[in-house]
Amino acid sequence: MNEWSMVALRIVAIGVGATLVMDLWTIILKLFGVKSLNYAHLGRWIGHIPRGKWIHESIAGSPPIKGELWIGWCAHYSIGIAFASLLVAIFGVQWTRTPSLAPALLVGILTVVAPFFILQPGLGAGFASSKTPNPAFNRIKSLLTHTVFGFGLYLAGLLTSSL
Repeated sequence: MNEWSMVALRIVAIGVGATLVMDLWTIILKLFGVKSLNYAHLGRWIGHIPRGKWIHESIAGSPPIKGELWIGWCAHYSIGIAFASLLVAIFGVQWTRTPSLAPALLVGILTVVAPFFILQPGLGAGFASSKTPNPAFNRIKSLLTHTVFGFGLYLAGLLTSSL
């Protein structure tokens, strides 16, 4: 396997690993009664985009899309891989060989921009959850979840660095 294939494999593994860590975090939150994103809603939102509908009043009230749960979960992991690619694009391939925590946390935290300014408005929650009943709580939850994702980038980086 050539070096670039190995880097691509590491990026995929890092993205999937970090997303798994984030999913474990959401399971822990659910144990305490804290709801998280319904990936069927993510899939529904994505499914409506080709139909010209980017912003919904309430994604729960929008017509379902065939396969929306599958679409949502695939998108969730694909986004995790894309963010891992961003980490490597910013900090270089060397990061995959000798991962360090600060770059991973920085990228994880910065990725909260995507839900705040793209996904949440698209789902009907407003910019940075401004239309939800408890925007401050939801903002903190999103920030913590993306921080956990950043930690997951680091852990997955460590696990894959010896490949």
